[in-house]
Amino acid sequence: MAGLKEYTREQLEKFNGKNGARALVAVRGKVYEVINMNLWEEGEHMGIHQAGKDNTGDFAESPHAESILAKLTLVGTMVQEP
Repeated sequence: MAGLKEYTREQLEKFNGKNGARALVAVRGKVYEVINMNLWEEGEHMGIHQAGKDNTGDFAESPHAESILAKLTLVGTMVQEP
């Protein structure tokens, strides 16, 4: 995935959608922008899911995960921290 930014877990936490910050979520090692999606306000989705986090488990349980991921903008990948 050349040209995509790499994010550590600590870096991703800064993109929580609050106070004007971008809203990013990680799913299966990929990082997506969610701020322009319906139902994401101030970095939260339905008061349950949070931007700035790895949401892989939440998406795995979602009945519409793949269709939603196809609509999101891929902005980066997660990297393992030492």
